[in-house]
Amino acid sequence: MLRAAGVGAGDKVVVPAFGDAEVAEAVIEAGALPVFVDIDPATYCLDPAEVEAAVGPRTAALVAVHRFGRLADMPRLWDIGRRRGLLVLEQGESEAPYAELAQRRAHAAYLDGRLRGVRTPERGAGHTYQQYVVRVPGNGRPDRDAFARAVRAKGVECRVPVKTPVHRIPAFRRDVCLPQTERAADETLALPVGAALTKREMQRIVSACNALGGLLQPAF
Repeated sequence: MLRAAGVGAGDKVVVPAFGDAEVAEAVIEAGALPVFVDIDPATYCLDPAEVEAAVGPRTAALVAVHRFGRLADMPRLWDIGRRRGLLVLEQGESEAPYAELAQRRAHAAYLDGRLRGVRTPERGAGHTYQQYVVRVPGNGRPDRDAFARAVRAKGVECRVPVKTPVHRIPAFRRDVCLPQTERAADETLALPVGAALTKREMQRIVSACNALGGLLQPAF
């Protein structure tokens, strides 16, 4: 797609560092240079203000990646592309059948109303909850990784959605300041929210997480 649009050697392409390396790899395959930009902490997608600040004379394109069922702020990104003469591409997520989507949203609402000691996802129009991603404060006891181990020990599957931001991977390492990306990588944890979960399984998730809630106090 990038090559077909004329992006190549000498060009720069704005991409998120929060996610896998697929997009950055595609930029390099086109002969261009990925420019990693910070995310909006609410959506985990490119922050338009950071994109605007990163655009330079060699910037040819930007790639917006929709994350965890939340959409990037495409109206603002398209506006940046129009004003700055950039190609704007999107990477979406697979769509779920309506019944499955409705059940995921119902499960997300259940967790939103009952979880304690973690920060639940910010609600947004059209959120499809591809993943239900909470924040576990990194300076607490336990931290995110310890929290995940404790929750798994209680029979609840969970996963770290982004273990290493792309700008930290040796092949793509950049000396850039991406505080929201770094914080998200250190604090986020995806809890189960699939349509097939039973009420008992949902209760187990809440019980396992809330049993640790009293431990999530700042470490002094």
